[in-house]
Amino acid sequence: MTIFDSITLGIIEGFTEFLPISSTGHLIVASEFLGLEQSNINKAYEVIIQFAAILAVVLNYKEKFTIKKIDLWIKVFLAFIPIGAVGFIFSSQIKELFSIEIVAIMFIIGGVIFLLVEKFFIPNEINLIDDIEKITLKQSMVIGFAQIFALIPGTSRAGSTIIGALLVGLSRKASAEFSFLLAFPVMSAVTAYDLLKHYKDFSDTNLITLGVGFVVSFFVAYLTIKIFLKFLEKFTFVAFGIYRIVFGIILLILFN
Repeated sequence: MTIFDSITLGIIEGFTEFLPISSTGHLIVASEFLGLEQSNINKAYEVIIQFAAILAVVLNYKEKFTIKKIDLWIKVFLAFIPIGAVGFIFSSQIKELFSIEIVAIMFIIGGVIFLLVEKFFIPNEINLIDDIEKITLKQSMVIGFAQIFALIPGTSRAGSTIIGALLVGLSRKASAEFSFLLAFPVMSAVTAYDLLKHYKDFSDTNLITLGVGFVVSFFVAYLTIKIFLKFLEKFTFVAFGIYRIVFGIILLILFN
């Protein structure tokens, strides 16, 4: 992997991690175009730059990362349990699902679901929960189970949690914000696991390349979070649904 590859993947990861369009799916596709094989070291690299993007959440929501917000974090970690358990038990089977065809199909399915949810399932916006600290334990658990679908490449962790949150009565903004916070324990666990498993694979050259991607991913993600929330003040998720369907169809055409 070159510095150019690292910067490219860092930009893609930082931009897509918090949008409901699957950062993992985009990284797999980008790796194909760059000629990077899905080796253990490259997969570990992708996980680590994903963690860099997650750290942008800490900077954007530093007021939430205090002991005073313990009730909120109980709900966040409760929502983390389902994907943590399923991901740990079936980790080897999940890695076998990584392919362009599966990514494309899940892009299309996710896009259709977003369009359906926007059209039929979002109630009167006046009644929606707009403050993530008002989420109930039951709602957080439902969101957590929805997040399990993110284990399928192309589904999108942000997308599955946002859909789950919308269906239990959160506003678009609150759904996105809870998804941001929920990313922290998920990616912290995944990154720690991959580092322990593959740390011997990183040479000095790998570390320099990794450092560049890490920094790029962090800053792009930081800006994307702010832009995304501004976007949701005026628009719905329909554009993301359409994008997912179009992108998925293009992938099926190009790689079949």
